[in-house]
Amino acid sequence: MEFATHYFEASDGVRLAWRELGEGRPVVLLHGLFSDGQTNWLKFGAAQTVAGKGFRVIMPDLRAHGLSDKPQDASAYPRGILARDLHELVAHLALTDFDLGGFSLGARTTVQAVGEGGAPRRAVLAGMGIEGLSDWNRRQAFFHEAIAQFDLARRGDPWWMAIQFMKTMKIDRVAAGHLLRTFEDAHPEWLQAFTMPTMVLCGTEDEDNGSAPQLANALPDGRYVAIPGTHMSSVTKPEFGMALAEFLAAP
Repeated sequence: MEFATHYFEASDGVRLAWRELGEGRPVVLLHGLFSDGQTNWLKFGAAQTVAGKGFRVIMPDLRAHGLSDKPQDASAYPRGILARDLHELVAHLALTDFDLGGFSLGARTTVQAVGEGGAPRRAVLAGMGIEGLSDWNRRQAFFHEAIAQFDLARRGDPWWMAIQFMKTMKIDRVAAGHLLRTFEDAHPEWLQAFTMPTMVLCGTEDEDNGSAPQLANALPDGRYVAIPGTHMSSVTKPEFGMALAEFLAAP
């Protein structure tokens, strides 16, 4: 199954990329921090599994990631920029009836987008727990430290795995540092906006963003689904794509 790559220009002139796979009902899937659409959704088969259920899978590369522009000017990273980019992509594609999901950073962006009025038919928050949405400063500090330790960390250091992933993905550290400052803790009303069926999908060994079951319980129509793996490995498991496809294809 072949995918296509497209580009559009955001309202501030930044060029953003997205990949598409399959035909049918649109579902927009947002990748995690330091990743991209190819790595998060295509590389391990999740997008192919979802597309096989009759979906048009739309996978943006978020600003400062993947094939999208990575401006180093701080002015390109106002508060809430990723949610704004998502709203603009949805408008660009004229999507009116669609599903929406994200992993980790993508889940955080999904929460803000829905909180700001986005209304997907179904939503997925993967690799996310309640503390990850309510205590962003702690997570932000960890990633800023990882950037600072980029050339200094040694195996066994707490930032080691994050740094190795940044190196693999050839992350622009200046752009990433600016992007980290664009997020805020989720407002309680943002969570209450999830009146649509919402799956909180998380690895059984993934506590990077806190408690996924508590997040599901905090949503008006949330349900927790566990799959094998840690925060880094869960997206590589076939169960990840199978859970996505089964939930999205439900009547």
